Amino acid sequence: MKRGRSEALFERALGVIPGGVNSPVRAFGAVGGTPFFVADGSGAVLRDVDGNEYIDYVQSWGALMLGHAAPEIVEAVRVAAGRGTSFGAPCPAEVELAELIVGLVPSAEKVRFTNSGTEATMAALRLARGATGRDLVLKFEGCYHGHADSFLVQAGSGVATLGLPDSPGVPGALAELTVSVPYNDLAAVAGAFAAHGDRIAAVIVEPVVGNAGFIAPLDGFLAGLRGACTDHGALLIFDEVMTGFRVGLGGAQERFGVDPDLTTLGKVVGGGLPVGAFAGPAELLDRVAPAGPVYQAGTLSGNPLAMAAGLAQVRALVERRPYAELEARGGRLVTGLVAAAADAGFDACGDAMGGMWGVHLRAGPVRDLADARAVDRDLFGRIFHRCLREGVFFAPSPFEAGFLSLAHTDAQLERTIGVARSAFAAEAA
Repeated sequence: MKRGRSEALFERALGVIPGGVNSPVRAFGAVGGTPFFVADGSGAVLRDVDGNEYIDYVQSWGALMLGHAAPEIVEAVRVAAGRGTSFGAPCPAEVELAELIVGLVPSAEKVRFTNSGTEATMAALRLARGATGRDLVLKFEGCYHGHADSFLVQAGSGVATLGLPDSPGVPGALAELTVSVPYNDLAAVAGAFAAHGDRIAAVIVEPVVGNAGFIAPLDGFLAGLRGACTDHGALLIFDEVMTGFRVGLGGAQERFGVDPDLTTLGKVVGGGLPVGAFAGPAELLDRVAPAGPVYQAGTLSGNPLAMAAGLAQVRALVERRPYAELEARGGRLVTGLVAAAADAGFDACGDAMGGMWGVHLRAGPVRDLADARAVDRDLFGRIFHRCLREGVFFAPSPFEAGFLSLAHTDAQLERTIGVARSAFAAEAA
């Protein structure tokens, strides 16, 4: 496998970009080595600048339900770009996408678009604080809600990958406004409300964790959060930036039958372009400026290119309704990967839901961040590189979910399982 051009680009990047990358986990810090630089992608395949091809299970970290360079999205963006790339004024597509979201997400009556998932969660928390008059936020260890100050306490994703308990630059006074408890632990939630109940503005949660590896909620966990928030006058925020339109058309809230007060969205609703959104009942969203006093703004919010791409992707999902098929295929992939590890004598467990999946290199079950941290990280890094050399690209961290697109074929899944089987067998030899 040639890597010369990627290695040269990374050396250049190190001179002008912190760590050589614009988002930490891309640097391969958890697995070692040099990241490859992408030349182009199509369907389920990425090609790097050295001409190597990879079956891609990152899919822009979950944004690409239709795969890379999906024709309907490319054409929608082309047409939109021909009309202008940014207006700083309303455009019809943002109304159309908002109406589509309201029609599909159970708890959404109104939507405000932002430029990223981080912006969406920041705004949702500000709105929750403004609506309740309270300051504290309760979050869960291993859940990642973007890089805003309040969310970097015991966060997942790149924070967990780098082993950071929190982040320098976050004032202690702000960190003290965040209460963090284990995911899937309703007793800990009850304890937090017992200690701080009249100060907690909101509970924010990834309803299905994708930023500590893939972790599903235990039966009754999400309903228990709904009950605790209702009992104590706090708002429940579902961070569906990853799960929205990926585990089902109505997201995790539809799948589990639990309505949050606020929902944050991103990734899929932008069709691969930068986008975020927060949504909820009209009574809450009408507190946002200019309708109300809670301020939020963004020059590029509702950008016509992102709106066009999001419309194309979500409309395709409404037409195809692919979730049962994706989940079945994800289940086959996970079963094959776990079996490949077990046959070589290694512990592994995993699961899939909609277009999300994950495998942990440890005996199951994995219920929270503490369980996820017990994976064999060194083994993960070695398996990652063995698979990468054979043209299979998994997320370069054990603390990230994997993603399927509609472009992945059965042949690609079988090839992936075969590559993993060889990788585990080589490690056992």
